[in-house]
Order: sequence, then C-alpha cells, then structure tokens
Amino acid sequence: MGDTGSTSPAPAFSPADLAVDRALAQISESFSFLLHITPVDGEEVKEEFLEEHVLNPVFTYRELSDEPDVLAEQLAGIDVSAVEDRTLGHLLRAKHRELGLQLEMLRARDTDDFLALSIELYGGVSPSLRDHAERVLAGIGWVEGTSDPLDAEEFLALALDEIAHYREQAAGIEMHAEIRPDVNGVMVSGDTLLIGPESVVQRQRAAALLHHEVGTHLVTHVNGSAQPIKVLGTGLAGYDETQEGLAVLGEVACGGLTPFRLRQLADRVLTVHRMVDGASFSDAFQALVDSGVPQGSAFTTVMRIYRSGGTTKDAIYLRGVVDLLAHLADDGDLDLLWRGKFSLQDLPLIAELAERDALAPPRLLPRYLDDPRSMDRLGRACGIEDLSQLVGGQ
Repeated sequence: MGDTGSTSPAPAFSPADLAVDRALAQISESFSFLLHITPVDGEEVKEEFLEEHVLNPVFTYRELSDEPDVLAEQLAGIDVSAVEDRTLGHLLRAKHRELGLQLEMLRARDTDDFLALSIELYGGVSPSLRDHAERVLAGIGWVEGTSDPLDAEEFLALALDEIAHYREQAAGIEMHAEIRPDVNGVMVSGDTLLIGPESVVQRQRAAALLHHEVGTHLVTHVNGSAQPIKVLGTGLAGYDETQEGLAVLGEVACGGLTPFRLRQLADRVLTVHRMVDGASFSDAFQALVDSGVPQGSAFTTVMRIYRSGGTTKDAIYLRGVVDLLAHLADDGDLDLLWRGKFSLQDLPLIAELAERDALAPPRLLPRYLDDPRSMDRLGRACGIEDLSQLVGGQ
C-alpha cells in the first residue's frame, strides 16, 4: 500500500480551475442527498405496516422548501467549461451534471419522475447482476442466528473508539459519530457517522459495520478533503458504487461478511429489479418474506428501495463488489482508491493526476490493511466467481 502522510504536492492547477472545484464542493456539501430522500418516520411506519398490513405505506420526509431551486441557480452559475486542465475539467463537468441530476431528483421527490431519474443516476439491474444475486441466494440456503445485540448507545461507543484509533494516526482530522433522532439505521453524512436511536447492531456484525462506515466512508472523506481537488472529499460523479463496493470488501477482509448480510445485498438487487418491473411495495415485501426474510428486515429493505418514489441505489452494493473483485483479479490494486471518493471508471484519470504529483498521499488507511489475515481473505476473494463463497472467511 502507498505511504501515508500529510505532505501537500506542489500546485498543479490554476487558481481559476481550483475556484470551480471549490464552488462545486461547496454546493455538494451544502445538502445531504440521502438524508433528504430518506423517511424520518421509518420506524413508526414499519410498526403500522406490520400490525395493520397497510397496502402501500406513506412516509414523511425532511422539508425542502426552495433549497433545490436555490442550489440549482448557484450550480448554473458555475462555468465548468472554463476549466483549463483537461483531466480536471472532465471530472468537474461530470460532477456538475451529477449535482444537477440530484437536485432534479429532490424536486421530483415522491413523484413518478423520481424513479426514472434514479435509474439515470445509479443505473438499473443488468441480467448479469441479477444472475449474481440469484446465485447468492441459491448458494446460501441458511442464515446465522442472532447474536448479542448492541443498542445505539453501545454501538456509538464502539464507533467513537474506532474514530479515536484513526485520530491517533493523523491528528486534527474531522471525523465524528452521533445519535440522531431523525435518522433510521446507520449511515455516513459528510464527516459524521449518524446512528438512529432505534438502531440495533448484532455484535458479530459490529466490526464489519465499523470497517464499512468508518474505515471506508469516513477514511476516504478525510483523505479526499485533504486533496487539492476538494470534490474528492464530497465525491466525484458516480463514486457511490465503488465506495459501497470498497466498504463491503472491508467487511470481507475482516471476516465479517455474514450469510445474512450477503443475502441482504442480493435481496436488494432483486427488490430493485421488482420495483423497476412494476411491483408494488406490498408485493415486494411479500416476495422477501416468502423467501425467508424476517418481516422487519424485509420492510427495511423495501423501504430503502421504494423511498421518495423509488431509488435503484441499493443495487450498487453488489455491483460495486463484483466490479472491484474483477479489478483485483485483473492485477489491479486498491492503493489509489483511498485518496478520495471516486468511481473505478475514473481510476485512470486519478492515476494520471497521481503521476503528475497533483494529489496528496492518503492521510489514513483502513486498519485492516495491516492485518495479514485480512489481506489473505481479499486475495482468496479475487478468484471467486460465486459470490456466496465470500462469507465465512477466517
């Protein structure tokens, strides 16, 4: 792996180019797309749905007011065509388009247009990806029993300990964790791990979840924010798929990718496919229950996918893993992926910038990279064609 450090490279971009980058990063940081499309009352609606068998539940979302319109106006004022550096210009133009699409989706929230825009942003489910998901479900015919559950406060304590470990590696980094009453589950927004107060994490999954959220999402946020190109901290266009794939590889590396978790990722793919194919919320829920998924877990999976009018984002987790394993099997490595948030598709451009000394080395690296057992697990994963074999690595 590459050396860590905080040495800044010599200026490689003009002040005018960097001004465009910073303007885009500022807009990207000014709103949380995922928070705005995620229900604030998911737990309450779940209880009602499971008790009263509501056909199609109605969710409540954070108020938007005129925020998307104001941000769209600001975005329109950023002239990405004026960027002189060819490589940077390509990256920033793509980010400009993505931000415009996200703002358009927020304006279309809970309408029929939202799903079509989501497919444009995240893609759909290809026959190949669907085949991978179906093989996972066929290959894992059982799931593990529940272990000692951790509540939100207990998991927060573990997260703060994990963050303290990274702060020992690089003093002064912005990395936080907190319990938020308006959040369902566990997620990262910017430099903060957000934990819903009703969250329950199985103890056997805790380390893997920390590698996923802290060791990948927060680590790459810290590293990207330290780059001359600030959108590497907020995320270049299409970064989500590679980020989520990288985060799941962290779960594989630590031996914490459980059968239940991998089935969950496969179920997300098939649920996205069902939604795009026209299935109702209740039909998608019943399909999961019929396949053996507990009702509470089934509801959460369907809620994530049907939120705001339908988002295909949850298909990217498995797709990201498939693409990264193919990259590793083709003699690729993960070294550059720690420098910020970007897609595997943009790796050649990032490599070019690194060769020009236009990027800083990562300030942090995931702790599992120092564990020979973790590297062995990743090495074995590279040759796997049936993803169901990813679970249970020791």
